[in-house]
Amino acid sequence: MSHYYSMGEYLKEKYKETARPFSFSADNKEDWEQWKHQFTEKLYELLGEWPAKIVDPRPLVLEKVRYEGYICEKVMIHSEENMQVPFYFLIPDSDNPKAIARSRNGKLPAVLCMHGHGGGKDDVADIQHGERQREVAYKMHNYNMAPALAREGYIAIVPDARGFGERNLGYGKPHAGGEKDGCDLVFLKSIMLGINPLTLNIWDAMRCVDYLESRDEVDMERVGCIGLSFGGAWALYTSILDDRIRTAVISGYFNSFESHAIQWGNFCGSMTIPHLLKYGEMADLAALLAPKPVLLTSGKHDMGFPYEASEQAYETVKRAYTAAGCEEKTKFDGFEGGHQFNVPTTLDWLNQWL
Repeated sequence: MSHYYSMGEYLKEKYKETARPFSFSADNKEDWEQWKHQFTEKLYELLGEWPAKIVDPRPLVLEKVRYEGYICEKVMIHSEENMQVPFYFLIPDSDNPKAIARSRNGKLPAVLCMHGHGGGKDDVADIQHGERQREVAYKMHNYNMAPALAREGYIAIVPDARGFGERNLGYGKPHAGGEKDGCDLVFLKSIMLGINPLTLNIWDAMRCVDYLESRDEVDMERVGCIGLSFGGAWALYTSILDDRIRTAVISGYFNSFESHAIQWGNFCGSMTIPHLLKYGEMADLAALLAPKPVLLTSGKHDMGFPYEASEQAYETVKRAYTAAGCEEKTKFDGFEGGHQFNVPTTLDWLNQWL
């Protein structure tokens, strides 16, 4: 038996000793279906308390701004009676040849775009308010996917997560020197009350999909979800739990919890599910997406998510999709880059499936 002063070493050993009963091992479709049903039920249980009911969203368009190639609406909806979700809604110009080509009966595909750490929805929508920190953040992380999608002929919807952007705590900024990270404070305060901010963010994302259903411009048979980093976690769980999302792109996040969390500590409370590692790993979660088409992208030089762990974890996903009889619906993209979207590959994937 090992003896430690270090809590880090203690937790690494605890990880190795944990049996994780939902580690994927099925080799045929019947066993895969049973595993998926049971693990999804366990995931719902681990996510804890959900809001009691769906409320009237009472959507309000706050502003409309024209940009080159698209119109950006800023919209607010209620996801709970006492909670509002602000988001950007990008609509391609009607004379955009790509939008015309994608249109079916006047409706366009839509993509739910999840932000990472930084300035929230502004980073993804390429909107700046004169803050140097935000400007640097979106350029470094290549977050600004929504305008690229709009110019490609997609509607894009870009919400703020709880604790980010306009929904921050008012103190504590993620990754700001010397300050308590807002995303961890949101988690700590919420858990004391028996709720998980990740669960609430998934709920809010589902309510954004409800909003897509209310818009005449949207083809609900062609809805995708993408996310980078923190947004990759948000997109992963939302895509598992909402069947209206037809395809997903998880960028700069897919890895193993052992590698990026237990070994490195590169994560925050707001992307955490208590007790999850007693039952399964991230690869097992991604396997729950089958038979939904999913692209998992990882930069070979990502300093927060070790590339080798991403490659290794994908073997589990590939086995699950093979067992489900849909191996052509998953792809791993290891690209020469860092912690960022691989824009061409992301667009190619969405073009293929939406």
